[in-house]
This record gives sequence, C-alpha cells and structure tokens, in this order.
Amino acid sequence: MASNANVAGRNGHSQIKKGQEVTDMSEKTVTGAENVRWDLSCMYAGLDDPQIDLDVTEAERLMAAFSDEFKGRLNVRLGDALERYAELTMLLNKVYCFLHLSKDVDLRVEVIKTKQRSIEERLARMEGEFLTFFDIELSNLDEADVQRQAEENPLAAKHLPMIKQMRLFKPHLLTEDIESALAKREPFGPSSWSSFYDEVESDLRFEFDDRSQTLSEMLTIAAYDPDGERRAEALHLIHEGLGGHFLKFATQTLNIVARSKGLETMERHYQSPMASRNMGNRMPDEVVNSLHEAVSETAGPLSRRYYAVKAAILGRKTLRWSDRNAPLPFKSDVAVTWDEARDIVIRAYSSFSPTLATLVARMFDERRIDAPLVEGKRSGAYCMSLVLPGNVPLSFNLLNFEGRDSDVRTMAHELGHAVHGLLAAKTQGVLQMHAPMAYAETASIFGEMVTFDFLLSLLRERGDKEAMLALLCEAAEDFLNSVVRQIGFSNFERRVHDAGRRLSPEEMNAIWMETVYELYGRSDEVFTYEDAERLWAYVSHFHRPFYVYAYAAGKLFTDSLYALRERFGDRFEPMYLEILRAGSTKDANELLAPFGLKPDREFWDSGIMANFGRLLDEIERLAAELGFKID
Repeated sequence: MASNANVAGRNGHSQIKKGQEVTDMSEKTVTGAENVRWDLSCMYAGLDDPQIDLDVTEAERLMAAFSDEFKGRLNVRLGDALERYAELTMLLNKVYCFLHLSKDVDLRVEVIKTKQRSIEERLARMEGEFLTFFDIELSNLDEADVQRQAEENPLAAKHLPMIKQMRLFKPHLLTEDIESALAKREPFGPSSWSSFYDEVESDLRFEFDDRSQTLSEMLTIAAYDPDGERRAEALHLIHEGLGGHFLKFATQTLNIVARSKGLETMERHYQSPMASRNMGNRMPDEVVNSLHEAVSETAGPLSRRYYAVKAAILGRKTLRWSDRNAPLPFKSDVAVTWDEARDIVIRAYSSFSPTLATLVARMFDERRIDAPLVEGKRSGAYCMSLVLPGNVPLSFNLLNFEGRDSDVRTMAHELGHAVHGLLAAKTQGVLQMHAPMAYAETASIFGEMVTFDFLLSLLRERGDKEAMLALLCEAAEDFLNSVVRQIGFSNFERRVHDAGRRLSPEEMNAIWMETVYELYGRSDEVFTYEDAERLWAYVSHFHRPFYVYAYAAGKLFTDSLYALRERFGDRFEPMYLEILRAGSTKDANELLAPFGLKPDREFWDSGIMANFGRLLDEIERLAAELGFKID
C-alpha cells in the first residue's frame, strides 16, 4: 500500500539526476528566494514530535482492525471497507510525506533517513500481513456483487473506476501468501537497488576548476556552461568517472533489475516486460508502440533539423554531444528575482484560468514551496500531492531556484502538478486522485507552455529577436529532452530487458549508442559522440523499469490539447479543468473523447507538429533574419 501521495519530478534538460546529490554553494546568486521555505507544521511540529510514533502505532492498529473487520466480507461491505481504507491511506500519507519532505531539505541529516527507513520497514511488514488480501479479494469479487453494492452505496459507486482498474490485474496476481511475502520484502527488493545506486552515484567526485565536484555539478557544466571547451572537458571527465568500477556497478545493478523484471513477467504471466507498466498507465500496448514509432519517425528527423540550426548559431559544422543544451551566445544572463518569477507565473496562469491562478497563489501564500538552493538539499525539483486525515488536500513544491530563465519555467511546471493534485484530490478523494504517469504531466506541461507563451509575448512587444530566439530554442530543447531523449531512454531499456540475459558493460554501451544514432543521426551527421557511450550509466530512472516513456506521452498528450485552445474558445478551460479533476478515473480515450481526439499514431504526430514543428519553423525564420546561414 505504502503512501498514496504522489511525487512528480521535473524532467531536466539533460536528465540530470534529481536524487541525493549535495548542492555546491561556492557561487550563489541572491534572488530573494533564500528564506522561502515550506511549512510542514500542518503535519507535525518537527522530527521529535511524539505524534509521529503515535500515528505509526495507530496505523498498525488500523491495519490489523481492517483485516479483522473486512477480510472475506468485501462482497457485502465494500463501501465501508473503502471508507476505512481511505482513512488509513490519509494517515500513512501524513507520516510518509512528512519524513520524505523533511529529509529532502537536508540529505546530510542521518537521523531523518534512519527514522524514515525504520518506519517504512515497520509499516511494510504490517501492510504485507494485513492489507494484502484487499487487492486480491477485490479483484476476485463477482461482478454482480460489485454492481449491487455500487447501486446501494455511493462510496462504492464513486470508486468503480478504481475497482475496474484493479480488477484488470486479476490474471497477474499470485496467491495471498506469496503476495504478502513480497509486500513484506518490498523495502529490501528491487527498489532497494535503486536507493543503493543513488547513494553510490552521489559519492562520485570529479576534479574540475581546482576543486572536487559532484556528478550533478559536472552535468550542469557539461550541459550549460557558456564556454564550449569547458563543456567538452567536463563531459570527458564525466565519461572517465563513469568508467572502471562504477561502470561495472551500474551494469550489474541494471542487469539485476532487468532479470528480476523478467522473472516477474514470467511468473505473473504478462505478455512483455512493459505490459504491467502500460496497464498501470492505462495505455494499451499498441498505443505505447505508436508513441515510440511517432517519436522515432517524426520527431527524430525534426530534431536533427533543429540541431543543424543550433550548429549554425554556435558557428560549428557539427555539434559535440556537450553542445546539445548549450546556451546561445547572446542569451541574457541577468538573474530573475523570486518576486519577479512569482509575478510572471501567476500572471501567466491568470491569462488562461482564474481558477488555476487562485490555486497557484495559495501555494505561495500558504508556504507550500521550498525554494532556495542551499547546501545539503536534494537537487532538481518535484511536487508532492497528498490528502491528510480529514480529507485535507495539499501540495508541496521543492525547487532549487537560482534566478535562471529555466527556473521560472520549472516553477510553472511544478505548480501545474500542484494544482492538478489539489483539483483531483478535492473531486476524487485520496484513493483516486493521482493520474497515471502518462497523464500526470498534463497540468505541469500546460502551465509551462502558458508561461512560455506569456514570456514570448512580452519579448515580441519589445521586438527583441535575439531574446526571442534564445527563448524559442530553450523551449525546443525542453521538448527534445522530454520527448526524443526520453523515448531514446525507453528504447535502450526495452532492448536491455528483451535481451533476456546478463549483458556486459561493452554490450550496454553498444545498445546505448545504437539508440542514440537512431534518433540523433550517425557520427558526424549532426553530432560527434566523443565521451557519450557511458552516459546511460547515470540515468537512475532505469531502476524503475519503463518509467521514462511517460514523460514523452505526457508532453505530447498536452501539446495536442494545447493546440485546440483557439478552436474551442471559452469552452476550453472548463473542459481542461475536468481532465485535471478526473484523477485516475479515466483512461486516455475517455479524457480525449470530448475534444474529438484518440491516442493513435495520428494523435502523437499532431502533438509533435503542433509544438515542436511550430517552434522549429519560427526558430529557422528568426535565425535567418539574424543572419545565421543554415545548410
């Protein structure tokens, strides 16, 4: 069961790990975000609050009582069971989320991590012992019993979408004894490899600029430093650091994940290693396959066209891999203050939806954001949405705000997740609030796009073509990193899993480069690929099999909807808000039907062209007007 809170992370430009690296503070821009810290007192007064242990004890009692009262009785007491299950979930949310959020503001505090691990292990044992029956018994209920109780009990009727989704997994459930044993072992299972991998990776250090730097810092330099030679040097050092013992370690952990997933696929009788993820995302296999085909065949060639423009702007015949996300030579380096960023994002949301703008403003006013870049804080950005006891919906945003233009879009992105969670929680409740990963990015990407259009309109008014081109290129690269790069990741892991055997480091490298060539072109066509063959080794998402394609699905899902704003006019906002309120209760076909869309190959292609195709046309036009010669 664990917690029903959801952590939605910002997909970084270069897929920089958003794990447990300690941020360097040697250079810090004062932005006004330094004292913007979230307030967790709505959950507990602090780590020493005795109520934490009291709540854990109460959760254990409720689990045992839940089993005693409802096991074997779901055929007659489904509504009551759902009510108790929701209450228990809200209590677990309170415990899990407080510890998670407390840890992430300072990863150096061992006492928080120790307490978190201890409580997770303790509750996992109880969940395995007393809650395993729920999914199995619910999946095995006669359809007549489900429908009868839905007619008699409003809560059972409300949760029919959840029940229907759970029952899809019935053919893949094992016996209750086995499922119970697996649940108890979850803290020590495949997910533990991911945690261990994070810890080992966070210990990597690189000597650069006369000091020791983390992998996260080096990846930032390799992607965004204005000096191309420094970017190339940083990438070379990363490549060297990812070799040797770390490459062997990364290969071994990924082999273990893949072989474990293969065994699970066989024992649970799934058709493919991806099948369970696709079912969880409520996307049929053929829809997922058409997504991969559209990105490879439509977005891939467009990406190569874009990078040819970027090479011309940077004055290069071909790009080095470290030039992929390089800032343009005329990009402004003036910092954006926290107050300016907040004002831009609220105004951008207001230009589309007063409802969403009000929720965004509440996030600032109620201190649900932790903003500053401080030593020891988790890097990257994410949103956690949850429901606390008493049916209180909340969202929290973690940022590392440094005043970059990209930080403004990240703020808009995470606030999109926040309002999505708040709307869905209020409408659907704790058990049905979280959209599947494939649709969880809808509001975040939409908010980012609204903010982008707002910023672009300001630049158009000023007639600043260089600033417009820089912003357009950043938006294009956001698309490429969210869609093309993520499908490249997905192609890599599909081939690793399909191998069905242990792969060597050299074989992993070769598979990686083949997937890169397919999307970005062969060596010297657009890119040279020095120091690129080991970069798969730092992508931690591979330890959560087939997680990554959801970024591309969510981006294109949103792009296709965004393109319909003008056509639907005033009808669009309420229709869009209904998508956000749906939570997990609808699949892609149900969400898109009111707009006359369906998730087929044409849908994915239209999403690519509506966003990236449009951006690319304007980028090429502006680049030509500014005198850049494009071959």
